[in-house]
Amino acid sequence: MANPILPLWECIPDGEPRQFGDRVYIYGSHDRFGCDRFCDYKLKCWSAPVSNLNDWTCHGHIFQTRPDTDHESSVPHTDHELYAPDVVEKDGKYYLYTYIAGAPGCVSVSDRPEGPFKFLSTYEYAPEDAGDNGIYNDPGVLVDDDGKVYVYYGFEGSNMNELDPETMYKVIPGSLKKQVVDDRREVPAEKRFYEASSPRKIGDTYYLIYSPRKGSLLAYATSDSPTGPFTARGYIIDNGVDFPGGNNHGSLCKAGDQWYIFYHRMTNNSVFSRRACVEKVQILPDGSIPTVEMTSLGFEESLSPYKPVKAEIACVLIGGCFVTEKDLFRRVVTQITDGCIIGYKYFDFGEDYSTKTMELAVKITGMGCKGKMHVLIDGTETEIAELQADESEESQEHNNEVLSAGLPEVVEYSSLSKGKPGKEIGVIELGLGDGIYRGRVQNVTGRHALYFKADIGLPKGAWTSSFFDGRVICELEEFVFLK
Repeated sequence: MANPILPLWECIPDGEPRQFGDRVYIYGSHDRFGCDRFCDYKLKCWSAPVSNLNDWTCHGHIFQTRPDTDHESSVPHTDHELYAPDVVEKDGKYYLYTYIAGAPGCVSVSDRPEGPFKFLSTYEYAPEDAGDNGIYNDPGVLVDDDGKVYVYYGFEGSNMNELDPETMYKVIPGSLKKQVVDDRREVPAEKRFYEASSPRKIGDTYYLIYSPRKGSLLAYATSDSPTGPFTARGYIIDNGVDFPGGNNHGSLCKAGDQWYIFYHRMTNNSVFSRRACVEKVQILPDGSIPTVEMTSLGFEESLSPYKPVKAEIACVLIGGCFVTEKDLFRRVVTQITDGCIIGYKYFDFGEDYSTKTMELAVKITGMGCKGKMHVLIDGTETEIAELQADESEESQEHNNEVLSAGLPEVVEYSSLSKGKPGKEIGVIELGLGDGIYRGRVQNVTGRHALYFKADIGLPKGAWTSSFFDGRVICELEEFVFLK
């Protein structure tokens, strides 16, 4: 399954991946496509067997704060939206930790990892023993090898409590720790804690994955103790690199011998309507996790260019184009204007050396404007270390300006990498109307990134071309290469 990894109509952000038995489960928020708000009043669960991570099953509603046609409310104390949850197993029971907007967080239980979950209690604590006024923003829970239980949480401040393992919701007196990850304003934006706590124990090292103040990143910190202190190590992925960025939230999961980072990315040219994605990662002997790029791969090693490819799995969208939903069955890349770039990583074109050319067919919605689609492969590699150093210096300068001026901070999402597509292999001429447009391109073998660069096809700088400035050329629906 390519990214996004769930059916393309499903919006599950804030994914907490957990392996229970021989299946991987995703617990997350539930967004509504085209909505102007985060999250919904229900939580859903999807799972897949470790042996086939392309075979996802929906387990339906597992918890909700408002009744609907088929379900009663799961809680007695609120009807607010449900945000990022977590689920852990303890002594054969599965515990769901819910973050409810503006209301006390709660703990629920089930005999099965897929739920449904039955309300147990809100957290029980003395006022001095909990942060977030009992809301427990974005709770992430760790059941340690010795049976102790810890909950990490917070918005703009990193908190942790130890929980009573007998109840799983009573806070142990005196256990509150603040600044589990450094959240002081002078810390660089790419390291400073913001939200989305997710703990993991890997070997003897404790990890906390979180969203830093630069919100398109998923950062991580490590410690040799579950109670910290945690030291920021870097970031794993950035969903704003050459893509309309937004907040990020997710975590690590090992399936078989492979580690993955689960995260989400935006659609509909907003920070809402987020969909679940995944990338392979490595955890090195020193505990570090090298940064990975955003791809279209999901759980695949590579994609086939000879099967119809939905345009919406693009992992590169530059120049103002974005994915939007026309209806339940059709999502397109829209607002394609002159210079826009739409990219996919990675396709395996095989080893056919018998021909010099192949055919490409693209299906578009026409906008009454002729144009061209330049077809390119690979790209100029961005100097990653140089870019990260530049971003770090810019972040520190920005922080210093904010601190000295006493200004409120703004979360930053965009992180364009300045990367450029590489070798052109052909051009497809586009007509005025809806249809399938075909053209010959150079034959390609092996594994490559693929890019389409839109061109309105008019002379640059001519007085007539100014009338077409900003004109939408087309919407891209799907494409396929033909032999």
